[in-house]
Amino acid sequence: MIDFELTRVGTPDAAIQIAAATPTAQQGATIRFIAGGTNLIDYMKLDVETPQHLVDINRIPDLAKVEKQSDGSLKIGALVRNSDLAQAPEVLAEYPVLSQALLSGASAQLRNKATTSGNLVQRTRCPYFRDLAYAECNKRTPGSGCAAIGGYHRNHAILGVSDQCIATHASDMDVALMVLDAVIHVQGAKGNRMIPIGEFYKLPGTTPHIENALEPGDLITHVTLPALPEKTKQIYLKLRDRASYEFALASAAIVMQVQTGRMRHVRVAMGGVGTRPWRMPEAERSLEGQAPTERAFRAAADAALRGARPHTDNAFKVELAKLCMIRALTTVTSA
Repeated sequence: MIDFELTRVGTPDAAIQIAAATPTAQQGATIRFIAGGTNLIDYMKLDVETPQHLVDINRIPDLAKVEKQSDGSLKIGALVRNSDLAQAPEVLAEYPVLSQALLSGASAQLRNKATTSGNLVQRTRCPYFRDLAYAECNKRTPGSGCAAIGGYHRNHAILGVSDQCIATHASDMDVALMVLDAVIHVQGAKGNRMIPIGEFYKLPGTTPHIENALEPGDLITHVTLPALPEKTKQIYLKLRDRASYEFALASAAIVMQVQTGRMRHVRVAMGGVGTRPWRMPEAERSLEGQAPTERAFRAAADAALRGARPHTDNAFKVELAKLCMIRALTTVTSA
């Protein structure tokens, strides 16, 4: 780990003023915000992240609250810890898919430290990205190649991949936020912005080192979840090699209504299979208005995975992802 400067700030403006001096908010940033630090410090120890300056935002007031808004939406502060968010009464009552996703991730100790904004910007756990012994990593060093494509890639992505990168997005929380149509609120040097989560994450394409829509100085202040229709059914199902403290091989988040025997307001997203939390519009269109049958579930899963680009070691994920989605749909519509 390299030496770095640490500054504690008490306001968003103070944080933004310092961080705006970094040339990028992506890989290679010289200034980083730090809150829980569960991912950033890990990568600083590995010298994957080498910021010269950390800006501690933990003392900024009002960013650690979960608040119901007058329009029925839910406001989640950037510094709300994952454990607190999973147990928030509003989340348990109205967004249980989010609570289930949070509690399936990491360990209790990590969830006590990890924050909402940190989870949104967490980095991949691709072993070739983490280990500097491998020189080929376009995400870490643009233009260097991708050791994973020709290497061992059992846990890597099958959706959204490119010839430059097949690293999997690791989050559980963000998969749930996808089906809840979350909006990310950013305060930055150029003003305030609201970014729908579907536009927040970037596909790797030819620039895998650019992972999200953040620019130098951008500070995530909170996330909002719109009010859902009444009586929605929700589930987060995670399949992995062991029952706890393990990343997903495939996971499914689903929100829907079942009215008069037909599926309505269908929202489907998957984790463990994409280079970003992966929304499944093909599955949603296939299910909308249909009766909840095994045949409809299989047709939706086939449509959702039609664009998959697996490699030798992770080809099993195509069928695993389909079975994960079918099982989640069967469970949620039977409840």
